[in-house]
Amino acid sequence: MSASITERFTLLGYTAGWSAVRHLPDRVAYATFRTIADRVWRRRGPSVRRLEANLARALDTEDDAAVREASRAGMRSYLRYWCDAFRQPDWDTDRIVSRIRVEGEDNMRGPLAAGRGVVAALPHMANWDHAGAWACVTGAPATTVAERLKPEKLYERFLAFREDLGMEILPLTGGADDVFSTLAARLREPRLVPLLADRDLSRRGIDVTLFGDAARMPAGPAALALRTGAALVPVSLWYEGDDPDHRLVVRFHDEVPPPTGARGAERIARFTQDLADELGKGISAHPHDWHMMQPLFIDDLPPGDRRRIVSGGSGQ
Repeated sequence: MSASITERFTLLGYTAGWSAVRHLPDRVAYATFRTIADRVWRRRGPSVRRLEANLARALDTEDDAAVREASRAGMRSYLRYWCDAFRQPDWDTDRIVSRIRVEGEDNMRGPLAAGRGVVAALPHMANWDHAGAWACVTGAPATTVAERLKPEKLYERFLAFREDLGMEILPLTGGADDVFSTLAARLREPRLVPLLADRDLSRRGIDVTLFGDAARMPAGPAALALRTGAALVPVSLWYEGDDPDHRLVVRFHDEVPPPTGARGAERIARFTQDLADELGKGISAHPHDWHMMQPLFIDDLPPGDRRRIVSGGSGQ
C-alpha cells in the first residue's frame, strides 16, 4: 500500500473515531476504550513491548509479571487519554476545571505574577492537552510545540483542536519562524510554555541518567530557562478515580534552580540532568500513567541514532 493511501486511511480512521466517540454516552465511550486497551495489550505488539521495556526501568524490577501488569494499566491509561482527547472539544469550561486537581499551583502562578515566564517540563503522562486547556481558561495562556504528524490534514486537525482549547501551537519543524526564538519571546512576555521533556527527537539532545540508565532528553527546556531567566518547573500528571468520573491530577513541582559553577554547554547539560532527576521522581510515583511507547534509553535506540549530533547550541 502506498504512503499516500495509508495516510488517507489513517486520516479517515481518526476522523471517524473523533466523530463517533463524541456522540457516545460517557460510560459507553470509556468502557469501549478500555476494551480496546485490553485487546491491544493482549496482542503485545511492538508498542506494548516498548512500553514494558521502559516501565521495567521506571519500576526498577525484573519481575516480568509485575511489568506485564503495569503495561496493562499503562495501556488503559493511554486509551483513556485518547477517549478524553476525542471528547474534549465538547467540554465546557466548567468541565475542564472541575475534572482536574492541581498540586503546587503556586510554583507556576508565582513566577508569572512576578514577571517571569515558566517552562513547564512534562513527561508523556496522562492528558497534557487537558492540563493545557485548564491553564488557558484559568488565566495562564500557554504556548507550546507540536511534532508535525502525517498525514498533514491530521496534523492540522490536532492543531485546530489544541488552538480551540486556547493554546498557541508552534510546529516543531517546517514553520515560518525560528521555534526557539519565538518561545523565548513568549517567555519574556511572560507566558507559560509547556514542553514535553522526556524524549529527544533531534539527536541534538542531552545525554542524562534516568532510572540508572543512559537516556537522551531535549536541551530546549533548560536552554530556554537559562536564556530568558524563566522558571524551569517539572510537572507530573496522573489520573485518579474510575471511568467515566475520573479526574486528572497535575502537580507543579518546585522550580529547578540553575546550576552554579558551570558555563555554556556544561551548564545546560547539568540543568537537564537536574530536570531528569525530578521528572524521574514523578514518573516513578505514577508509572502507569507514563505513555512512553518509543525508544528512550540509548541502548534501545537504533544504532544510527545512538551517536549524539553536536551543533552550535541555543544560547545560555
